[in-house]
Amino acid sequence: MVEEARQRRLETGVSQRLPDFPWDQLAPAAERAREHPDGIVDLSIGTPVDPTPEAVRRALAHASDSPGYPLTIGRVDTRRAALDWMARRLGVTGVAGLDTDAVIPAIGSKELIATLALHLGVGPGDLVVYPELAYPTYDVGARLVGARTLAADSLTAIGPETPRLLWLNSPSNPTGRVLPAEHLRKVVDWCRQRGTVLVSDECYIELGWESEPVSVLHPDVCGGSADGLLAIHSLSKRSNLAGYRCAFVAGDPVLVGELLAVRKNLGLIMPGPQQVAMATALADDVHVEEQRERYAARRALLRPALEGAGFRIDHSEASLYLWATRGEDCWQTVAGLAELGILAAPGAFYGASGARHVRVALTVTDERAAAAAARLASS
Repeated sequence: MVEEARQRRLETGVSQRLPDFPWDQLAPAAERAREHPDGIVDLSIGTPVDPTPEAVRRALAHASDSPGYPLTIGRVDTRRAALDWMARRLGVTGVAGLDTDAVIPAIGSKELIATLALHLGVGPGDLVVYPELAYPTYDVGARLVGARTLAADSLTAIGPETPRLLWLNSPSNPTGRVLPAEHLRKVVDWCRQRGTVLVSDECYIELGWESEPVSVLHPDVCGGSADGLLAIHSLSKRSNLAGYRCAFVAGDPVLVGELLAVRKNLGLIMPGPQQVAMATALADDVHVEEQRERYAARRALLRPALEGAGFRIDHSEASLYLWATRGEDCWQTVAGLAELGILAAPGAFYGASGARHVRVALTVTDERAAAAAARLASS
């Protein structure tokens, strides 16, 4: 009996339900890159390296005396700051039902994305659809609840079945592709006709370079109604707050209410001091523009350097990445770059159709970006 129970645990354990953590596969290339005499230039992971804005740090310090439990739904001023930011920066105005009860602060967008299917009652047998090239956590969240998954970029590829949940990601991670408003409207209408919940991951929406990203909650897209729609936003990249774990979800008040009911029972609450810091960051546009300029300068340095080294850059009109290819297997590209002391993410991490690309992040210091450009020029 004990052995049978152990076998059942092995058959249903996390190792059977989830794929291997992809970045573990990159360890040998990282080790090789670190052997470069001038050190590694790590362009593989989009983790911010620039300072957290001083005003945000002060807000966190001033709110640090926080002895009581915060509310799961979050502080009113934090939720109001999120709505004001969406109106000011994204043009999300006049959307029925989109008020402070339709926003929940979350402990980073990854936690929110990974648990969303569970919290919305998606389960075994249900279908979850996400882009062909996508952030792996969409798939992880579906697998955790036993749902079936489909990677598809067109609605016709889904076929006659009705998904319970459909993910959009614009600007895209990894490709930087931006979906135009007309396409977003088409997907919104398609999902509403079928009762499919549409979730838009918009974590890079303020980082458009050659195209202007549009929120699924923009009135030109949603028709002035949040019905059936959720949008997820993160402050990690736009405000260098990855260490603070600040994100939020907004949209259909009925769906937000479902999320809130589950999160109350699980105790998923953003700490109070972080909520104050988040409200401060959302209210300040100056630091966002300063950070955009930093990323734009690194992009202007790395893109021509890659192209000069024989790479073609596809999409990449927004976000923090360059989607690059030399027409070879992505692992061959990773190995070649590692010889130069440069680490990039293999496109296969994001889906089968990424097998001949690498993702190059802009989240390095100016000095490391210059080092990468110089190494590429000499290759």
